[in-house]
Amino acid sequence: MKKNLLYIGNDLAINSFTATYISFFSKVLKKEGYSVRTASNKNNKALRLVEMLGMIVKYHRSTDIVLIDTYGALNFYYAYLVAKACQFYKLDYIPILHGGNLPTRLEESKGFSENLFGKAKKNVAPSQFLYRIFKEAGFNNLQIIPNAIELDKFPFKERKSFAPKMLWVRRFQGRYNPMMAIKVLEQLKKEYPTAELCMVGPEKDGSLQKCKEYAEKQNLKVIFTGKLKKKEWAKVSTDYDVFLNSTNIDNTPISVIEAMALGLAIVSTDVGGMKDLIDHQENGILVPWKDEKSMVKAVKLVLADQENSAKMTLNARAKVSNFDWNIIKGDWNELLN
Repeated sequence: MKKNLLYIGNDLAINSFTATYISFFSKVLKKEGYSVRTASNKNNKALRLVEMLGMIVKYHRSTDIVLIDTYGALNFYYAYLVAKACQFYKLDYIPILHGGNLPTRLEESKGFSENLFGKAKKNVAPSQFLYRIFKEAGFNNLQIIPNAIELDKFPFKERKSFAPKMLWVRRFQGRYNPMMAIKVLEQLKKEYPTAELCMVGPEKDGSLQKCKEYAEKQNLKVIFTGKLKKKEWAKVSTDYDVFLNSTNIDNTPISVIEAMALGLAIVSTDVGGMKDLIDHQENGILVPWKDEKSMVKAVKLVLADQENSAKMTLNARAKVSNFDWNIIKGDWNELLN
């Protein structure tokens, strides 16, 4: 008999945010036959925390396992308080480790971290990067289960030629450094006058407005779509050839996994777990963070060596085929049951 799950995370997709992992993962777990309750979709942070804790109080008797999406910023403290509530009611809980800045949290909040992660049934790391970090911090209750996607929803487009048409998909927030993508376009236009950039994602901290103002001032061809559903940006991707991931902090982002599945040539900063996801010059190109010149050089390499770029996209699709939910679900079923 499948378990009753309570899934705690920031399910803010319906409120004009990027869809978080909870929105996808809760759906596929239900398809597997699990009973899944989720919290919370409240925009107000205080109300969100109240609902999260309230769900545990209300459903602790009918819940077998609590899943907790765990990031390194403010969400970390939500996760900690949820874990304390689980401990009070003697509920098994599993933190799902997402944040590329969790290593910093382990160092700066050791007591909270030991209580949250040390008492968990298991800590699920989606990458070797976070697994290593947590192992070095003394945690042994760890398991690697990669972030999953439904591969059939991201049809591969085989590209045999590559144009300077670039795509960026993320929330407009300082940590993801969207301005770097704009400045890469600015430099490329000197050699490729037809170069263009499409940026998909919602505003978070004023970064979107800054990017719009800069693009307009420099007369750069940038399309800002706002937030799109996954199937919508997957359709948009067919008009582009190169995917830019300009982030300063990262783990193994779903957006990059999806871009690899779609057949885009990946150029990414080498932060966090990106070195585990991208094998440099085999299925993508890695560059130092905040290094616009290196990213420009990498895009030029994609455009100059078209045959090798086509091979990299095939290799990328092959790698992320292992992240298909139909493969990953076996690990989750074993862990939850």
